[in-house]
Amino acid sequence: MGSERLKTSWLNREPQFSAFTNGLLLDFWNIRDEREFMGVDNIPIRYVSFSSPHHDKTLVISPGRSESYVKYPEVAYDFYHLGYNILIIDHRGQGRSGRMLTDPQKGHVESFDHYVDDLAKLIELEISSLKSHRCYALAHSMGGAILSSFLLRHESVFRAAALCAPMFGINLPMPRWMANFLVNQAEPYPGRRNRYAVLTGQWRPLPYFINLLTHSYARYQRYLRYYVDYPELRLGGPTYRWMRESMRAGDNLIEKAGEIQTPLIVLKASEDKVVSNRELLAFCASRQKAGAGKEEYNPLVIQGARHEILFEKDALRAQALNAICDFFDQN
Repeated sequence: MGSERLKTSWLNREPQFSAFTNGLLLDFWNIRDEREFMGVDNIPIRYVSFSSPHHDKTLVISPGRSESYVKYPEVAYDFYHLGYNILIIDHRGQGRSGRMLTDPQKGHVESFDHYVDDLAKLIELEISSLKSHRCYALAHSMGGAILSSFLLRHESVFRAAALCAPMFGINLPMPRWMANFLVNQAEPYPGRRNRYAVLTGQWRPLPYFINLLTHSYARYQRYLRYYVDYPELRLGGPTYRWMRESMRAGDNLIEKAGEIQTPLIVLKASEDKVVSNRELLAFCASRQKAGAGKEEYNPLVIQGARHEILFEKDALRAQALNAICDFFDQN
């Protein structure tokens, strides 16, 4: 399929979504190569690869909290057919990667740096030897904070990176000072810091009409279907430890945004209720103030989009994908 024909199809995929997912997309998914390496503290990290000898570009995808590469075939399909080899990581504690706690539904990490170390190892295994490839990165939500943290350490791996609704701050159900108080109270006690954070618990499906993720009924129903077909992928709320590590990582990224040398496109969902757009704007402002990314016009606001821009209804998703593709082509 030619790139222009593919991009046109982005605007009218939902009306025949079932035929697409059970036909072309299923055929594509069947060419995947699922792999594994041992991450920090010997946690098995799973990832998937789609590759062609005819491609000279590689795209690394860093998903959000609770997500798995099992959710990302459509995104992978679109970039693969634009000439990219694809790598998608399942972060520790979620997806098909290893869990750290006895309750596999707790969203947990001992140190946010462990996510970054795992991503660095994937890149060392799969990217370091690709001398002839142009390498890019795409991240969503928590994956955006992980990728940004990686870019602070390594400035010459990727030609450009796209951050979709990146998690530089969390949309908390309480003031930040209260959240700080709760996580700091829990921190000295392992039994308490590894509990579900207040107001969260095990995974439960939400009906489409109250979901906070997307306006696309077809894509949301498919998202729920994954958790019916693969109950081991279900992830509930985060632990206090995860909250503490993630809030600190976001603060650090806002402070050091100007140190990232890799060209960035930052996409903001105007109706986001999951991550904090205030912190997203602070990250972009910090970058501008430091004089980094002079050619960047961030953030790009996807007007009307909920948190999961890459899984939104066709018109919003196409707007985002076209902007990302154009930005990669410029770099």
